[in-house]
Amino acid sequence: MKKKKLGLLTRLLIGITAGMLIGSAGDIFGVGDTFIFKGVIRLFVTFTTLFSTFLNFIIPLLILSFVAVGLADLGKKANKLFGVTLLLAYASTVIAGISAFFVGKALLPSLIHRITGSEIQTRSFEAIFAIQADPVFGVMTALILAFLLGLGIANSKNDTLLLCLKDLQEIITKTLNKIIIPMIPFYVAGLFSKIAAEGKLLPTIKMFVKLYVMILIFQWLYIAFQFLISTLFTKENKFKNLKGIAPAYFTALGTQSSASTIPVNLESSKDSGVSEDIADFVIPLCATIHLSGDTICLVIGSMGIMLANGLTPTLSMFLPFIFMLGITMVAAPGVPGGGVMAALGLIKSMLHFTDPMSQLIISLHFSQDSFGTACNITGDQAIAYMVDSIDRKNGEKK
Repeated sequence: MKKKKLGLLTRLLIGITAGMLIGSAGDIFGVGDTFIFKGVIRLFVTFTTLFSTFLNFIIPLLILSFVAVGLADLGKKANKLFGVTLLLAYASTVIAGISAFFVGKALLPSLIHRITGSEIQTRSFEAIFAIQADPVFGVMTALILAFLLGLGIANSKNDTLLLCLKDLQEIITKTLNKIIIPMIPFYVAGLFSKIAAEGKLLPTIKMFVKLYVMILIFQWLYIAFQFLISTLFTKENKFKNLKGIAPAYFTALGTQSSASTIPVNLESSKDSGVSEDIADFVIPLCATIHLSGDTICLVIGSMGIMLANGLTPTLSMFLPFIFMLGITMVAAPGVPGGGVMAALGLIKSMLHFTDPMSQLIISLHFSQDSFGTACNITGDQAIAYMVDSIDRKNGEKK
């Protein structure tokens, strides 16, 4: 009998636990200052450093291929409701980000404190060696080039360049699925071994727990908000449909992929009264352009990590980031953690995250990605209700 593979979340938790145990072994067994212990931790740090370098190299290529192909494919859709769906999805993502910022601004300063002073020891560990591998181009260059190529292809009759970009997209997808995603648990183990060895484990875990709970509660509240808006818009009680969405929600929890949840989400939306044509159009489209759950996680998570590093998140810093986030994650890969992979370049360039800070947001996002994806796909149905209502009203006018 073929053994069932462990899910990413399970492997991630194993990696976090293993990293904490390895890093804490120095204090537990009193070997923190020995050559062997320091060598083991430095090996882990070397791995995370090399992995970060590889990530930094891949991110611009990911943005170019996925955003360009996503825009080209979206631009070729002739459905008259495409613009309405795109506007609703983008507005929902941006509203999620802005509201998350204000909630974070109100609550996080009292919950998250800077990890410094007496909370940490003076022990530090450096990589044994590092490799310099500069990205082919910067993140903003990749984004502008993706817009130029994507919109240009959408208005062109020649698909040669589109096919080339799709080939690049396939290569990047295989890289994510075969290399990056499987290595994430080891990457996280390396991060937490270093945190534990440096004596920062307890305050870091406290920060993660607070952020995790806050993000989860806010995602649930945002789902309720989306269904309230759809209820007011359609003048029908859409909260009664939440029970029927449960299969899609739990499928998203298991797969951590909006794309993988499309079949179940389609069935749920049709069962809740959305017309077949609208469901077949809106649900797959929103699976690639509506990422309110990811945005909530990235905004609140980034704010918490900044506060833990003694930085102050401001609206002038986060507002452009949120608007760009809604665009950059268009057609983010339908794989676990695709949102943070697509957004990592913006997080570094616009929020000025260092490599250690980036490692923390990656770890937080991957561990919370199941609930973020579930929030995304539940919101897709709320958008489908509104688009269906608009379509019905247009039909009645005719």
